[in-house]
Amino acid sequence: MQLLFKALSLSYENANVEWREKVYLSTESCANLSRRIQEVLDLEEVLVLSTCNRTEVYYVSDEDVADKIITLLLNEKGIFSVEEWFPRFLRFDAHTDALAHLFEVSMGLRSQVIGDLQISNQVKKAYSMAAELKLAGPIMHRLLHTIFHANKRVQQETAYRDGAASVSYAAAQLAKDLVAMISEPSILVIGMGEMGEDVARNLADGKFAKVVLMNRSPEKAKTLAAELGVETLPFESLSEVAQQFTAIVSAVSTEEPILTSKMLSNTKQFEQHFMIDLSLPRSIDPSVEELSGVLMYSIDEIQAKTDETLKKRLKAADRVREIIAEEMAGFGNWSMELSISPTIQKLKEALEQIRKDELARYLKNANDEESKLLEKATTGMMNKIMKLPVLQLKAACKRGEQETLIGLLNDLFDLEKEKTTTKA
Repeated sequence: MQLLFKALSLSYENANVEWREKVYLSTESCANLSRRIQEVLDLEEVLVLSTCNRTEVYYVSDEDVADKIITLLLNEKGIFSVEEWFPRFLRFDAHTDALAHLFEVSMGLRSQVIGDLQISNQVKKAYSMAAELKLAGPIMHRLLHTIFHANKRVQQETAYRDGAASVSYAAAQLAKDLVAMISEPSILVIGMGEMGEDVARNLADGKFAKVVLMNRSPEKAKTLAAELGVETLPFESLSEVAQQFTAIVSAVSTEEPILTSKMLSNTKQFEQHFMIDLSLPRSIDPSVEELSGVLMYSIDEIQAKTDETLKKRLKAADRVREIIAEEMAGFGNWSMELSISPTIQKLKEALEQIRKDELARYLKNANDEESKLLEKATTGMMNKIMKLPVLQLKAACKRGEQETLIGLLNDLFDLEKEKTTTKA
């Protein structure tokens, strides 16, 4: 049995945001697509992963069904003119290439921000869905748990996951650190562009007593606030409410500062306020730092932290790839042993039939005690006979010579005539 793990990918590496957003799948759509692939193509192991940066399908098949899967994916999104999409997907048809791709995606080596931790959690969720839908068979289960083990090793053995490598994540983490000793801190995030939205998502973990979103276009802020379970305020109210917040993160495109020292001039004595300006040009007037109790960080200071982290991660990436190679080798050994299991099962059944046929000749004249003794002796004998071929097959797997030995066993015991087949 040859294992054929394959993958299809449309990601930021080969498609811009306009193309990616057309095929982005919600959790419900991922489930729907998985079911359709199972129903239409009769595949038993399927994992669908969809994030803002990539939509991918991993599956086990001995046939070329890539175009059919792409068609089912597009149909799920209401797209029925599909030919122009076929060349846009990267195809990993070789078993090892598909495995390596999923390992690298899961470790964040293929992320826009190298080492992105979020993708690891997204892969786990995709696997959980596949398991719930009963589309994670022996191969997918073993593979994903091997990947999780590799991830754990990366965490423990390298500096790859240390620090914040994206500006938005670093800004959110800095805000949490700054208010760590403050009772019931509050934070205002201004601007719901990509960076502001990422900051808001990284803040919605309960560290702040109150998180408030503000945007020139209120609908975008309201939609995200509803998703995250936080509050919104009108953009026009900034001057009235600014001094109420322990921390403010501004990620607004503007020619002039929207937050000035005048808006914070009535700050109470001994009260601390933290300003994080992620805008360029700056959206928070630098003069606010002259106010008592106000501390401000610019995007350059945040970027310096992330640049240092990225250098560490890039330095650790080679060791991450070594860990991936080691874990893939272990999975490869298991895969090859799985591929010989049908032959082992057939050989066992052939020897068992011989044992039963021979026993039947002698048990006619045997009493119960003699029958039990013969049953025990011949079963033990068969198990010992089986041991050597199994060990030799496993050794042949490691040498890549299992097909030769499988052929020899088939010829010696005429295993191909056996009716029993084992589905891995």
